[in-house]
Amino acid sequence: MDTMPEFDVAGIGLNATDTLILVDKFPAYAGKGLYADEIVSPGGQVATAMVACARLGLRASYTGVVGDDERGRIQIESLRASGLNIDGVVVRKGCPNQSAFIVVDRSTGERTVFWRHPECLRMEAGELRADVITSARLLHIDGYDTALAARAAAIARGAGIPVTADVDTIYHGFERVLANVDYLIASSEFPERWTGEADPFKALELIQKDYGMRVAAMTLGSWGALARCHGRFFYAPAYVVDCVDTTGAGDVFHGAFCYAVLQGMAIGEALEFSNAMAALNCTALGARGGIATLSEIRQFMARPGRRGKPEFQRRTRTF
Repeated sequence: MDTMPEFDVAGIGLNATDTLILVDKFPAYAGKGLYADEIVSPGGQVATAMVACARLGLRASYTGVVGDDERGRIQIESLRASGLNIDGVVVRKGCPNQSAFIVVDRSTGERTVFWRHPECLRMEAGELRADVITSARLLHIDGYDTALAARAAAIARGAGIPVTADVDTIYHGFERVLANVDYLIASSEFPERWTGEADPFKALELIQKDYGMRVAAMTLGSWGALARCHGRFFYAPAYVVDCVDTTGAGDVFHGAFCYAVLQGMAIGEALEFSNAMAALNCTALGARGGIATLSEIRQFMARPGRRGKPEFQRRTRTF
């Protein structure tokens, strides 16, 4: 008799410990100005997505490499406190954790990121435990360590486990990852950079046809999200909020989308739900500052107030 998988979702990829620098207004190039506050806050693409999954009630695990410095300790404590299983985490001795200095413009909530990922944080092939993938119902990855992501996605495909992927830039050899991705949710820049096609609709269609994934999608920041599924395009305008900090919004979107896939939501509903969770995260400081519960998201989604691109609304089925 089949047994229930141990985890709903397994995440393999980046974590980071951020220092937020709050300024009243970002200065002009080569200028200078006062900053209002400095806050240390855990983040990172996949790690934050898994924290969002756990907040939604999913059984989630995180696998990645964490440094053994103070920033690494902060990250480990945050992951553990969020209820994640971290048995697959490797603590790298003598290696600083990934760091980011994020300047948050308090007049808009937009952020500018300066980051560093030491080479010693790379996970070796032999350090990846296949059982953290095969014991889950869904795998979520990013693209930074392409060899690791490719191996993880291949293991998942071999076990019949769907794969969601978060990619924000071009990585050498990433086609090996895309070959085993079921749900691609890229940044707004990735489709054009990958295909050379400026029209986002045509770019997503090219990617989906080349790799055969179920969903090829892109996040659009304050404009929402666009996806191609079942040969059609779906567009979900963004929710309007009083934005405090956009840090981590995309990562939280991915966590919400993982939940939506596992709940069997239709693509339009999945985009709406993920937009809402991402928007709520922007109402507080830090990559994980505004991660909402399921009831908070549902209540928020009942409110009016959206911002969409008229062109996208004309060309798609809009929700």
